[in-house]
Amino acid sequence: MKKMNKEKSLKTVNPDLEKLPAILNSLPAGVPIVMINLLKFRDTAFYPEGFEAVPCTGREAYQRYSETAVKKLTEVGGQPIWLGEGLGCVIAPEDECWDEAILVRYPSVEAFLRMLSMPDYQASTVHRTAALEDSRLIATREVAGF
Repeated sequence: MKKMNKEKSLKTVNPDLEKLPAILNSLPAGVPIVMINLLKFRDTAFYPEGFEAVPCTGREAYQRYSETAVKKLTEVGGQPIWLGEGLGCVIAPEDECWDEAILVRYPSVEAFLRMLSMPDYQASTVHRTAALEDSRLIATREVAGF
């Protein structure tokens, strides 16, 4: 019997821009999607050198991002539908736990792409990147009959 090597999970905050188009193009067009956001905040936000920001926690930096993101989300017909605080990871690798989970509904992948292309949304992502130690963004669609 082979022993599996225990690998540490990779921290990811931003999408792989080379893989993103293929992933988004694989999603069904014109169908509502829900993005599952899993968030692990930094204790102290880490902004890029030269970016002027009042020092803050990761949660505070994420709130700065959220102020713009929710406005842009609304403009494309989307809405946050659930926010929960992580209490503990029952089934997860030992080093993987999340501070918050957010479910965000978009009318379609096209609406999600419209939001991503908005200059003011793009400018706000500096706060998201500064805020997060780790994250996951999982695109889902409703399963009929469940």
